[in-house]
Amino acid sequence: MNQPKSFWNPALKLGIIGGIAVVFIALLGMIEAFATRDIIADVIDMGRVLVFISFFMTGHFAIARKSGAASIENVLQAGVAGLVSAAFLAALMWLLSAMPTMRAVFVNATPVLLKTLLFGLDITIASIGLLALGAAVGALPAGLRFLPESPRRALIRASTWVILVGLLQELLVVTFKTTESLQGLATLLFAKTGLSIAGAVIVFVLIVAFELWRDRYGKTVRVRYDHLPTIQRRATNGVILLSLLAILLALPSILGLFFSEVLVQVGLYVLMGLGLNIVVGFAGLLDLGYVAFFAIGAYTVGILTSTSTEIAFAGGLPFWVGLPIAIAIAAFAGLVLGVPVLKVRGDYLAIVTLGFGEIIRLLALSDFLKPYFAGARGLELIPKPFIGSFELDGPQQLYYVLLVGCVIVAFISLRLKTSRVGRAWMAMREDEDVAQAMGINLVATKLLAFAMGASFAGIGGAINASKLAIIYPHSMNLLVSINVLALIIIGGMGSIPGVIVGALVLVGLPELLREFADFRLLVYGAVLVLMMLVRPEGLLPEARRALELEEFKEEEKATSAA
Repeated sequence: MNQPKSFWNPALKLGIIGGIAVVFIALLGMIEAFATRDIIADVIDMGRVLVFISFFMTGHFAIARKSGAASIENVLQAGVAGLVSAAFLAALMWLLSAMPTMRAVFVNATPVLLKTLLFGLDITIASIGLLALGAAVGALPAGLRFLPESPRRALIRASTWVILVGLLQELLVVTFKTTESLQGLATLLFAKTGLSIAGAVIVFVLIVAFELWRDRYGKTVRVRYDHLPTIQRRATNGVILLSLLAILLALPSILGLFFSEVLVQVGLYVLMGLGLNIVVGFAGLLDLGYVAFFAIGAYTVGILTSTSTEIAFAGGLPFWVGLPIAIAIAAFAGLVLGVPVLKVRGDYLAIVTLGFGEIIRLLALSDFLKPYFAGARGLELIPKPFIGSFELDGPQQLYYVLLVGCVIVAFISLRLKTSRVGRAWMAMREDEDVAQAMGINLVATKLLAFAMGASFAGIGGAINASKLAIIYPHSMNLLVSINVLALIIIGGMGSIPGVIVGALVLVGLPELLREFADFRLLVYGAVLVLMMLVRPEGLLPEARRALELEEFKEEEKATSAA
């Protein structure tokens, strides 16, 4: 088939970009490091899965701007993109084999990397197989278009769940083995280092069946639920909420000490995420200095409750006395920040808030304020919370404090979202000038958003200070604000469930996979880029925002077609 040069150019360009990307992650050490974690025991590990994902995404982007209709031309383009990408990795294999001295320049160009890429085969056979796999996996996104949307979505989600369950094998095995009735299920699903073959098939089939059922009957179930009498609907909601609450209350005893610590970390970021979601997601005010309010809440509780003799005003008060004061001072700090930035918008607002966050961190570090904040050494001897005579001294106890805090803050956020104030925030997010013309008081609305968001961060800072019993100003850096903003973007701007999902993905997963901590920021960046390209509305988007982005995509398609 003679195709014009312009037909192959996009595939070749995307293939070169994908090839450079996969060689980059190989020489960075990611493939070798991730190869230590099996997805399906003795079949495939996460390192090789990364290679296949690279080929798949290369093929996807090669046809991303094409029409949704399936065609042989799309399959050819995507396959060529995957083939070119695989050719770069095959070339790297030959270089590693012919030039062992490459390690003098590229530290991670090790024999272990070569062994991982060879799949235990001769290099010639492995290269041919890799090229074939690159073409096949690259063509897969285009080939899936021949299927109806429902089974296509089900297959992709089932594959994603198999990878996720394989990654979380340790957590799931520990959880299952705490319940005698689930021990047999753990033996069936998991091997020593990942999913068993039978377990992978079971997970895949169950997810496919569930997704197909949901696509076919989900709307019917939802319509029937909406038409239930009010009493029955409330009773159903009550049963669901009570069941969820029972599961959440039982988690620390089921998961144990380490996983409870992970849940505490997730809970802290959920609190901060819910606060920043009000400022960024509801009101559309880009705040990059959000960690400042977290620090203010932490230092307020620290000063009021600490028994240290190193600071001038160690209050020695109980945690529950310091907590409301910390919330109030954090809210006041939000007002203080809000007043000078009332006329500032967009990128300029981000720069101002970034400066505010750095000011707070530098003040806490300064020698001038060392008698009050303890300087770089850190504020020590912060007591744990007490309930009566019972000390909440471990993650399994502090989990319940965070659970109550997250439930209260989520409830307040939900009520605010549907209130007059919430609608004013969203109108201001869409267009400040139009909102003001409609009679919305921009000054009061902006200040309230900053104050509410800051108060929620203050709660998180107060609990974190009590949890660690010490506050280090070095930990109150810009990266905390970036992490919170990232989890909102991943979960879905303006979406309350999205904040929880974003915290689980960006905080919970890295904590569970700490052996890959060296690549944490790289994965953050890659995930954010992919989300902006593939699903900019987030994993659990707010309905209005998803609709806006869908309308924008339709307009863009119409413009490109014209």
